[in-house]
Amino acid sequence: MTHTTAEETADVFGPDSILRGLVNEPRWALAVTRATVLEAAHPQIGAALIGNSTFVTHPWRRLRNTLVSTQRILDPDQHVRGRETARLNRLHARIAGTDPQGRHYDAMDAEARAWVVATLFESAVTMYRLTGEALDGPAMEQLYTEFRTILALLEGDSDRLPATLQEFWPYYDHMIHHRLESTEAVRVILYRLFANVPAPPLLRGHPAVWAVGRAVAGPAAAAITIASLPENLCRRFALPDLPGARTLMHGAYLASGLSTRLLPDSWMNAGSFMRLLDPDHSGGAGPWESIWRKAGQAAAMFRLITPAPDEVGQTSLSADRFFAEVLDQTGDGHLAWPDLAAMAREIATRLDLDEQNEERLYNAYAAWWRELQTNLDADGDGRVTRQEYAASAPSLPSSGLIKIAGVLFDVTDVDDDQLIDAQEYQKLFRTAFHRDLTGSAGTYSRSAFVRQFLSFMSGQQRSTAYDSLLS
Repeated sequence: MTHTTAEETADVFGPDSILRGLVNEPRWALAVTRATVLEAAHPQIGAALIGNSTFVTHPWRRLRNTLVSTQRILDPDQHVRGRETARLNRLHARIAGTDPQGRHYDAMDAEARAWVVATLFESAVTMYRLTGEALDGPAMEQLYTEFRTILALLEGDSDRLPATLQEFWPYYDHMIHHRLESTEAVRVILYRLFANVPAPPLLRGHPAVWAVGRAVAGPAAAAITIASLPENLCRRFALPDLPGARTLMHGAYLASGLSTRLLPDSWMNAGSFMRLLDPDHSGGAGPWESIWRKAGQAAAMFRLITPAPDEVGQTSLSADRFFAEVLDQTGDGHLAWPDLAAMAREIATRLDLDEQNEERLYNAYAAWWRELQTNLDADGDGRVTRQEYAASAPSLPSSGLIKIAGVLFDVTDVDDDQLIDAQEYQKLFRTAFHRDLTGSAGTYSRSAFVRQFLSFMSGQQRSTAYDSLLS
């Protein structure tokens, strides 16, 4: 195994690729979750996550986008792979800053990007071992080659990872012992994210069911993840070694392995998992439809015992609630550029925009951010508090929002006929038209589209479509 360049990757992700098969299995989520904690322990990555990521407020969206991005990177078509890696590099190039200790971080840092790939490889190897399918030597070598190829696609070469598998393990141990820290991002993932993770889209209409399930599943997921981490890292970070956690962890991994081998393929593939995250995607929830129906029945029964406030008739949000549910994308309690960048990033990812249209979208959001700063940032600290927003929301200017709406219409209207049809609408919103908002031809005009966007972004009107995209 030697130096790998992006030009030498043509056949690595062919039909015999181990990684292509793995990322289409639900158990891959175990490896990704574990790897995410190890990534967050790198000071560069941890700082970038805390300052720019929506992984706390929108974990299911983040997971869905990660799955889509991974599928694109592993696509046999080199054009698809190249387009996605270029998009990821543009995304990462926009993320830089200074952490609370005054240290600079940059999402394009070569060591940090190599560490992301390294954690995914090592977590995949661990996942195979714990699910009862330990990789033999040749298979592990092949998997390592495939992961180094991903780094080569992103960086242009794979030199930041050791050239051989034998050299990889000392590198990995060195990173664990000498480079990783108990960052705020690690603590947020283990102690806040699992405990407060919002309902996935499939159960969003059944909050009572989700609350009951999360009360059990949240602590269990944290315990399983911690028990799967390297023991020396757990000791360094003083992570709790709960009684029975290792038994629970082994059981969870073995169960995922058995499920992969025994359950129907229609249940255990990425397409089914995508429909779980996006029930309206591709025409319904697929094999999860029966679970969705049962969840609805359970929620109805639960509401008979503990009725929840009726929000069916709610058409608008208070400024305070709109700030929390829509504007504060990173969940840190204030509005800053990373929150608006997250909105642009979600739209660009969902529509797979090219560089020119992506730049137009970011520039439109940047113009709106300048307006918000000018009108709301009273103390000049570069961010807007919930109180500052609520106090001035009625008098906010809309020229920046109009610019965003115009760009959003243009990038959604892929056939450039100045109308958004049902297929274009579905690609952006993952939901069908609302008949009362469309014209007689079953399309959106530019003016109707802009009106709906402004109505939602000003908090005047709830929108199922924009709720699914941004809330």
